[in-house]
Amino acid sequence: MKALSKIKERARAAKRRVVLPEGTEPRVIQAVKKINAEGLASVTLLGDENEIQTLASEHGLNLSKVELINPAHSPDYNSYVADLLELRKERGLTEEQAGQLMLNPLYFGAMLVRHDKADASVAGSVNTTGDVLRAAIQVLGLKEGISAVSSCFMMTLPKYRDEHDKVFLYADGAVLPNPTAEQLVSVAAATAETMKNLLGEEPRVAFLSFSTKGSAKHDDVTKVVTAFEMFKKNYPDIPADGELQVDAAIVPEIAESKAPGSAIGGNANILIFPDLDAGNIAYKLTQRLAGATATGPIIQGLAKPANDLSRGCSSDDIVDVTAIAALLKG
Repeated sequence: MKALSKIKERARAAKRRVVLPEGTEPRVIQAVKKINAEGLASVTLLGDENEIQTLASEHGLNLSKVELINPAHSPDYNSYVADLLELRKERGLTEEQAGQLMLNPLYFGAMLVRHDKADASVAGSVNTTGDVLRAAIQVLGLKEGISAVSSCFMMTLPKYRDEHDKVFLYADGAVLPNPTAEQLVSVAAATAETMKNLLGEEPRVAFLSFSTKGSAKHDDVTKVVTAFEMFKKNYPDIPADGELQVDAAIVPEIAESKAPGSAIGGNANILIFPDLDAGNIAYKLTQRLAGATATGPIIQGLAKPANDLSRGCSSDDIVDVTAIAALLKG
């Protein structure tokens, strides 16, 4: 895919370090072998050193260029425990609890990112999305001006109209069930930043609805209208429009009739869905009916990058998400 190749090229040029907390998972070891071969990022693996070395030997991974850290043996362990205790003291976290959490590679990996000893973390091959996001949110927090963590899917269509390997970003398709208008603004802002960081393209944002420019009246439409108005006020330099039906968002001829004068003119490359039902259904429909490749979910809105994997992921999926994570820092 042209888009993924472009992302990998940009990742190689960025020369970032990514921490993979699930260092004792065979798929992760296989992925690191490919990451090293492609020069996508420097890698830090977390876990028991002996177990990692045994797996590396079994899978032919040369560890000479890989940093291995066992959280329990790290010289940073005590300072990270103190840091977590300070971060979570208002939630009643005890020193003993902080100590136990910092033995968890998800929390330790997030601390490496927090302290700029890694540029991003990637996990989820054996841990649930909830566990991955919980550690990231508690340690890294939200980016300034963002009210909620969200996700997007990079949808690459083999052909759309006259363009091959056309890329859209769909948001949110994995995290926020029923976002408020304010949260939709955060989703859109985060997705616009993802577009710039991953592909270097100008974001063109469409706030989607079953209504176009007042063609229907409903509380759900009002939410989208409010979100668009807030977004336009807060991010005036990002081309955006709403509320739009999807055809008015991505087909210039229909935009001309349904939304004349639209700031994006039917050329949206970012589609903001009103809720998780719509976003999840849409990305799967696009994947199955249009033969699109869905890459993600790409986690957005954190102060520093942390990304999730499906527990059914392949080693190639881990490679791709690592390249993406390496660029999310900007």
